[in-house]
Amino acid sequence: MKSTLLAAFGLMLIIEGLLPLLLPQVWRDTFKRMITFKDGQLRFMGLMSVVGGLLLLWLG
Repeated sequence: MKSTLLAAFGLMLIIEGLLPLLLPQVWRDTFKRMITFKDGQLRFMGLMSVVGGLLLLWLG
């Protein structure tokens, strides 16, 4: 269980780092747009990320 959790966390960090590594200007522009969102919009995006992740886990 512990090694699976560490592997999942490592994979998340790799995926999260790909956009700033490969396309830093796109990442910067996206981040600038995100900081202008209201709290409700950010919460909705977080909810959709959680639901999407749970769906991927369920399908896998």
